[in-house]
Amino acid sequence: MATNDASLKRTAFFDLSNLRGDVFGGLTAGVVALPLALAFGEASGAGPIAGLWGAIFVGFFAALFGGTGAQVSGPTGPMVVVFAGVYATLSDNPALVFAAVVLAGVIQILFGVFRLGQYIRLVPYPVISGFMSGIGCIIIALQLSRLFGHEPDGGGTIPALTAIPGAVMDPNFAALSIGAATLAIIFTWPKAWAKYVPGALAALVIGTLMSLVIKGAPILGDIPTGLPSFVVPAFTQDSFLIVLEAAFILAVLGAIDSLLTSLVADNMTRTRHNSDRELIGQGVGNTVAGFFGAIPGAGATMRTVVNIRTGGSTKISGMLHALLLLAVVISLSPLASQIPHAVLAGILVKVGYDIVDIAYLKRAHKGPRWDLALMALVLGLTVFVDLITAVAVGVVLAALAFVKKMADDQLAHFRAGDPALATDEERELLERAKNKVMLFDFGGPLSFGAAADLGHHVRERVKEHASAIVLDFHRVPFLDVSAARAVETIACDARQAHKTVYVTGMNDKVREVLAGLNADHCLPADTAYPTRIEALRAAVAEVTSQQGDADAPQGAPSAATA
Repeated sequence: MATNDASLKRTAFFDLSNLRGDVFGGLTAGVVALPLALAFGEASGAGPIAGLWGAIFVGFFAALFGGTGAQVSGPTGPMVVVFAGVYATLSDNPALVFAAVVLAGVIQILFGVFRLGQYIRLVPYPVISGFMSGIGCIIIALQLSRLFGHEPDGGGTIPALTAIPGAVMDPNFAALSIGAATLAIIFTWPKAWAKYVPGALAALVIGTLMSLVIKGAPILGDIPTGLPSFVVPAFTQDSFLIVLEAAFILAVLGAIDSLLTSLVADNMTRTRHNSDRELIGQGVGNTVAGFFGAIPGAGATMRTVVNIRTGGSTKISGMLHALLLLAVVISLSPLASQIPHAVLAGILVKVGYDIVDIAYLKRAHKGPRWDLALMALVLGLTVFVDLITAVAVGVVLAALAFVKKMADDQLAHFRAGDPALATDEERELLERAKNKVMLFDFGGPLSFGAAADLGHHVRERVKEHASAIVLDFHRVPFLDVSAARAVETIACDARQAHKTVYVTGMNDKVREVLAGLNADHCLPADTAYPTRIEALRAAVAEVTSQQGDADAPQGAPSAATA
């Protein structure tokens, strides 16, 4: 019976085991998402209500059909920047604008169907750490002025940072008092109490009540209301390429943004998301949003972190976040309008502090210096440039560093006559050959990173008096094109220098690659052996026979060795 219960729990579409945490997480994330959705809608050009409906539609359907339990989706900075450009270009015809949003959602669904989401898991930890810490720094920077009752002029991190000195010199004491109380509550809220009421939710309620007594703190104010209108997407032959390009950029950006947030959620919850399912969920959300004139969205790191920190862990929390926003639109806007900006700012400062990877930063100097430098670079690019650029640069540099390390290791293992790898008989054979036989043992798969130096490495090791080369492929499961050409270069150089090449341990896959590229034309067909000892015996027999012929008097038979 227990087995059946466990099976039902695994296959259930909704997991109710964390219902209280999901309710707290979803409600808190919804409250935090409210001003962000309004601001993103205003920044996009489509209006605040379009941002709010974007958070509702994308948030609900991405959570319902997505593959990351604690993910909260909605309008995000990178998506809004791209969408604003599309809206400005196609603003004369909203049908074209939202056709791009619908098409972007369809493309994301196709990404998931064709299982392209798995590749984002290859992002290394220093990049994720830098991304997370950068997001934390951005969150804190954007909220500091609001703690003092001021709004930074313009968007982005730089305007927010430049606004801080002025805000500190001219504080709104009501906002500062409420913000300080919010920070004190969040940072000191007992863990025992948090089991029942999360600190962020308590700070939200207490801070809002304080604003009713301490007048003068900026509040959210009137919330736009109204039901969305159905938009019929359309495009003309002349605009199709523009719409398609905009849709593809939105789809790719939204996919990267969402899956990076999924990785952040995995890191915080110690779970593993389903990348392809997440892309399908995001695609469904954006498709529905486009049909109702709402701005597109993606997995939102800030809101996801708020959700997790306040107890959310399943799709119920993301759906409740959207339903709360829907309730605000329909009937609760007068209550939500009383929330002070300073309260939300205090909550977000704590969120930013929590997601900075302090644990790694404290011990990073004891780890690889390159990883620390990469993390710092990604952090800086995230804060001062943008998320996508930061991750792209980080992944490329990490990949190049990995290829370089692998190439160095491959070349280190590609060694000649190493006694540690030889049996007693092999060692005796090499000593008998007196450096006329050079043994090269490939240490593993040969990649393009090592290929460039393979030929040079052999030429450096093979002295003028060497007569034979033994290439051991036992530990080479496959070759890429660059490595195949390197093997061809080694063989052809040896033939031009009148040196015999012996091959051992080559599997069928490697042999097929060499033959298919005609890279084996310099490899003698009669010097391939299944084992290394056989190849060494043949090579030593050849060179000792040649030596005997050279040393023997004319007409005398040479000494043969086996």
